[in-house]
Amino acid sequence: QVQLVESGGGVVQPGGSLRLSCVLSGGTFSPHTMGWHRQVPGKTRELVASVDRSGTINYSASVQGRFTISRDIANNTVYLQMNDLQPGDTAVYYCNAHGTPIIPYNYWGQGTQVTVSS
Repeated sequence: QVQLVESGGGVVQPGGSLRLSCVLSGGTFSPHTMGWHRQVPGKTRELVASVDRSGTINYSASVQGRFTISRDIANNTVYLQMNDLQPGDTAVYYCNAHGTPIIPYNYWGQGTQVTVSS
């Protein structure tokens, strides 16, 4: 059974940094795309950043220049380095791994809370 296990969330003051990690277990394949989404109560889940197997990266405009996504393909792990965190970044962060329309699959982690507060 494929699982995405996240770690690294927590509480940080504005301007601080956190690093999230997510490892895919239970599968022998390398996902086409891995990434991070976030959600706050009452709002839809939104893409934060993603990286595919070719290294193509996408960031949401709200995190561009502050967050950095990276991926260890050999170990099926994706990271999100978050710098200059602001209260608006407070959310539950979810790891995602998905395929393509030709080979479709979509997996989610359980989520990790990130709280930015003074």
